[in-house]
Amino acid sequence: MANDKLTEQSLNFAVHIINLVRQLKEQRENIMSNQIGRSGTSIGANIREAKYAHGTADFISKMQIALKEASETGYWLELLYKTNYIGEEQYNFLESKCKSLRAMLISSINTAKNNNK
Repeated sequence: MANDKLTEQSLNFAVHIINLVRQLKEQRENIMSNQIGRSGTSIGANIREAKYAHGTADFISKMQIALKEASETGYWLELLYKTNYIGEEQYNFLESKCKSLRAMLISSINTAKNNNK
């Protein structure tokens, strides 16, 4: 159940990121938009891959990659905000979604590790 919520939230987050990338491209910003486009959409892709993992270790590995991508996305969001490509309201909204994904990923990873003992 929690994993389905995580899958759904990561997909919705990727949609927000794609819309952000469109906005940034209109502003002729290419470097950060390419980076956040990759990391922000990779989160959900890795979560989806984890569903078909070859055992617990593979599942944990895929979820840890998703967590790293979420952390990287948070960095790009902060940089976009500090360089005035996005406003405070947009930053707070996206960072809140990203932070929620990170918390859910950490919880899933910890649960998988505890169940593997």
